[in-house]
Amino acid sequence: MRIGELAKMAQCTTETIRFYEKEGLLPHANRTDSNYRDYTEAHAERLRFIRNCRALDMTHDEIYHLLSAIDAPGEPGGSINSLVDEHILDVDRRIEELTQLKAQLRGQCTTEESATDCGIIVQALSTNDVAPAREKRTHLG
Repeated sequence: MRIGELAKMAQCTTETIRFYEKEGLLPHANRTDSNYRDYTEAHAERLRFIRNCRALDMTHDEIYHLLSAIDAPGEPGGSINSLVDEHILDVDRRIEELTQLKAQLRGQCTTEESATDCGIIVQALSTNDVAPAREKRTHLG
């Protein structure tokens, strides 16, 4: 199948597929005589796996590690358990950060007071009491 067909099936863009190929997450496709990429069902399965991992907010490094384990099926699964456990800890940390963010944003405004008297404006956003932003993680693709 061609790249456009694969992208449509995986509900992503052709640029995403090319990016995953460039990053080594998706193997390069063979080329046809007319130089089109020719993807197989194996590419589609691997792309589905990558997209599902991304939906779980896994980093490219985490996905690469999981794919390496798939490509070497005789390896012990302990490192996979460790990776998943670490990812769960990261999720727990982010839940705690979001809970703190929610508490910081929760204002004491009532409909009777003016906007300038609202607690979220006067206290939370006008002081330096807001926790520093954590380093942003980006997931391209």
